[in-house]
Amino acid sequence: MIGNIPAWVILIVLLIGAFLADLSLGSVRIPPGEILKILTFQESSEVWTDIVWSFRMTKALTCVLAGSALSLGGLQMQTLFRNPLAGPDVLGLSSGASLAVSLIFMGQATGLQLMAIQTPWAIAIAASSGCAAVFLIMIAVARRIQDNVSLLIVGLMVGATTSSIVSVLQYLSTAEEMQVYVLWTFGSLGGLNWTEIQVLSLVLLIGSGIAMLNIKSLNAWLLGDRYAQSLGVNVKRTRVLAILSASILTGGVTGFCGPIAFVGLAVPHLVKLLLPTSNHKTLIPAVIAGGAVLLLLCDILAQLPGEAILPINAITAMIGAPVVIWVILRNRVVRS
Repeated sequence: MIGNIPAWVILIVLLIGAFLADLSLGSVRIPPGEILKILTFQESSEVWTDIVWSFRMTKALTCVLAGSALSLGGLQMQTLFRNPLAGPDVLGLSSGASLAVSLIFMGQATGLQLMAIQTPWAIAIAASSGCAAVFLIMIAVARRIQDNVSLLIVGLMVGATTSSIVSVLQYLSTAEEMQVYVLWTFGSLGGLNWTEIQVLSLVLLIGSGIAMLNIKSLNAWLLGDRYAQSLGVNVKRTRVLAILSASILTGGVTGFCGPIAFVGLAVPHLVKLLLPTSNHKTLIPAVIAGGAVLLLLCDILAQLPGEAILPINAITAMIGAPVVIWVILRNRVVRS
């Protein structure tokens, strides 16, 4: 609670306000009053109605779904590793997706092209497959390694390995191929249609459902895996479910929107400023709402220059990097 205003009210107001503001921005200016008329199916300009429902609504919903998914994945990884700087891509999941997509765009030079047709669905399937491959590797490692720190190091090394392979592909590829891949790495929120929105909604539903089933175990995990085990928590099952949920959420978003950085890392900390609690029963829905708000605000900032829309990753980095610095400084002050 801030003052006399409950934190949940603040989150809901921010979400509604950011959603409406995102719908009103674009190359064609539509007054907020007309946006409300269109959303309530009242009579309005046919052109404006088509713009809102065919273009801006899908982009705004993509922001909500992608921000929520990445933030929830980040919360689970920070809890699992008890590390405030852990994010949804800490296990190399985004790197695996990037490697698979790079094989589509730049694999022709090496004869390793994954798919010949570069359609949005082909890119989404490749990214999800790359994320799933890394997920299977990490699950196999998690069954053999009981130490979370070692698991984190293995994840970082898997990410470093896949990044090095991408660098080799970039060196061997043509300038045109590399440019297409680099543009994909900037992230995109405006390219989804209604079918893809439905798939991304299903991804968020499945990932959040797994996280909700794991709430009690995640709460116990905050006190240490040995303490959680003494309370009857199945440590292996908790670890696998957290990794599975984060993998589904990260893989789905990366597949459709590209690798979006810093959202999953920053949002859990920002939400905890409003809701100073460690109970995942409260944190999970709050982080889902907070992630939607943050990515909507980032999309609004990306459109402010006017005709030129900035890459979404440039905006998320501007917001996320100061949060990371603040977390590091705050932890050092607490420890000292």
